[in-house]
Amino acid sequence: MKTDASTARLIDRIVDRARLEKLADWLAAAAVAAMPWSTSISEILIVCWLVAVLPTLDVAMVRREVQSAAGGLPVLLWVLGVLGMVWAADISWAERFAGLKSFHKLLVIPLLLAHFRRSERGWLVLYAFLASCIALLIASVITSFGPFHRPGKLPGIPVRDYIAQSTEFLICLFALLAVAYGQWRAGRGRHAAISAILAGLFLANILLVSTGRTALIVVPLLLLLLGFRFFGWKGTAAAVLASVIIAGVAWFTSPFLRERIHFTMVDAQAYQQSSTEVTSTAARAEMYRKSLRFIAAAPVIGHGTGSIPDQFRRAATGEGLSALAANNPHNQIFAVAIQLGALGTVVLLAMWVAHFLLFRGGGLIPWIGTVIVVQSFVSSLFNTHLFDSFHGWLYVFGVGVVGGLALRGTPLTEAEPP
Repeated sequence: MKTDASTARLIDRIVDRARLEKLADWLAAAAVAAMPWSTSISEILIVCWLVAVLPTLDVAMVRREVQSAAGGLPVLLWVLGVLGMVWAADISWAERFAGLKSFHKLLVIPLLLAHFRRSERGWLVLYAFLASCIALLIASVITSFGPFHRPGKLPGIPVRDYIAQSTEFLICLFALLAVAYGQWRAGRGRHAAISAILAGLFLANILLVSTGRTALIVVPLLLLLLGFRFFGWKGTAAAVLASVIIAGVAWFTSPFLRERIHFTMVDAQAYQQSSTEVTSTAARAEMYRKSLRFIAAAPVIGHGTGSIPDQFRRAATGEGLSALAANNPHNQIFAVAIQLGALGTVVLLAMWVAHFLLFRGGGLIPWIGTVIVVQSFVSSLFNTHLFDSFHGWLYVFGVGVVGGLALRGTPLTEAEPP
């Protein structure tokens, strides 16, 4: 303890800790504001954040987070990724390091928890993300019309893709619903109405413009959780009714939604009738089938870090679906299990549970954290989002920043921001 205190005093003499802490807050806000728009800019800002924040963190602060389940399990999963390179047979070290790269961002979670546990400006990051998403919502409306439609993009999707846009808007939607409830309970009718209208606009965009199949599952699930958390069983029943109404309205008003569901059903029927016709649904089903076979071949410790592309290359034979090769199985659990077996899978699931439990309290902050974790878990059943750049960093900063606010003990018993 004396050594840590001496180290802290030495750092204080060398650097202006307070100024760097403030800079780190603003860089984190800038990084999350850039996420909806540009991966490269957000990653540059994340590196800048690390440069600013690391001199301000002492060993005791980081150790406290690493020794907790929420901060330590991501580090443990990264350690398993490092060890997994050792038993990755028959692939080059370049492929092993490429596989490990997907795990690196997990190391930032305990750093974010440590910093935002002490920071008084954690809300700044949340406001920056909301403001950026509102700007994207406006851009989505503008680019929905012909003269402003970007070539090569779907109408209303000015940047990235509909999966990323629906993910961002879904987080804002359910955060704003909780804010509207808190403002209404506090007697601030105008603020509650503004929050509710914004939430409705985000929902409309998800259903009419950026409809993702994952969002169709996550929206009703989070409605149920929202109803139960704030209104108990009566709220759950109301959420079921609301889900049915929203689904009905969306079905009759969204041609894009009907088209997505129709093609999914057609693809599924085509896969059942023919094992050679390559469709989106059929390709995903084939990847799942092969992934289960890979996992069964090395169930305990997997095939090693970076082994996924090699496994699919080896399994690609013949024509059609059988010849399909992939770089990931489009399922986060499978992606970890193929490389690290049951050992890595248990740690991954334990990490999700630890992050969910981190936000088990009442109020707006725990609710936002719950939305981030639940959304990520459900989407990871259909994608490898933790290993993706945008979705992975969104989860890391979401859990890190909101988790830091929760650990700080933000005195919000009602769903309203400061």
